[in-house]
Amino acid sequence: MNLQSNDFELFNLPVRFAQDGKAIDARWKELQREAHPDKFAAQGAAAQRVAMQWSVRINEAYQRLRDFLKRATYLCELHGAPINAESNTAMPADFLMQQMQWREALEEAQSLEDLEEIAAQCLLAKRKQLLKIEHTLDVDKDYPAAAQQVRSLMFIERFAHEIDARIDQLGQ
Repeated sequence: MNLQSNDFELFNLPVRFAQDGKAIDARWKELQREAHPDKFAAQGAAAQRVAMQWSVRINEAYQRLRDFLKRATYLCELHGAPINAESNTAMPADFLMQQMQWREALEEAQSLEDLEEIAAQCLLAKRKQLLKIEHTLDVDKDYPAAAQQVRSLMFIERFAHEIDARIDQLGQ
């Protein structure tokens, strides 16, 4: 193992958005077994510290590879297209209109059924956005465009959490 490897190299995976979750899980378990600090107990404290560093590195990579949003962000950054969500909030006009419509609908929602309808629309938009991101990253290899799509997906994810919070409020 090489500390300089990117997450995909570390996990012996192709550098792409589409991944097999079971393969990621299996490789994570394998890497954790190899780097577990207890395995190095006889070699002393220094070897255990190095193993602990490896274990942390493996877990960080696993978290990035396993989560679709983190994986897309990481791919964009690997290819020189950072997300910069805090400073780059530019969105296509049609997406901004959709945001406004969803926000209005959420403010006006009175019932669980209203909220579930908004949640269903949001879930559909999320699925469509994930497909767009996959195509843009894996087929077009247009990382700046993918970064824009990732920022849109981040909004969709935050909005989905807001809907869930409103649903929880209704349930109380």
